[in-house]
Amino acid sequence: MTPRKDQIPADHFFSADLRVGRIVTVEAFPEARRPAYRIQVDFGPAGTLWTSAQVTNYSPEELKDRLVVGVINLPGKRIAGRTSEFLLLGSYADGGLVHLLSPAAEATPGDAVG
Repeated sequence: MTPRKDQIPADHFFSADLRVGRIVTVEAFPEARRPAYRIQVDFGPAGTLWTSAQVTNYSPEELKDRLVVGVINLPGKRIAGRTSEFLLLGSYADGGLVHLLSPAAEATPGDAVG
């Protein structure tokens, strides 16, 4: 189990721009040190962004068209020569397995999460 983190001021949390998106592209990412995909997500009016994610416990077919939650206002991060433009959110099970967070089925790309 991951220990609880220190408290932060509420404005730190509320400055994160969390949005609903729909996965539109899933590509193999063999350049990454750990097994990962390059994933493109449509965040509606907020734009379409790319990230890399260690979510290979899902098949590309399971990921395509899936609604997800991402943090879209973090600075880009270079991973294996590519820029990751947002953070895809999920929970970590014991052993590091990632379970993606899923918004309600009626959510639409671009919806704010708060």
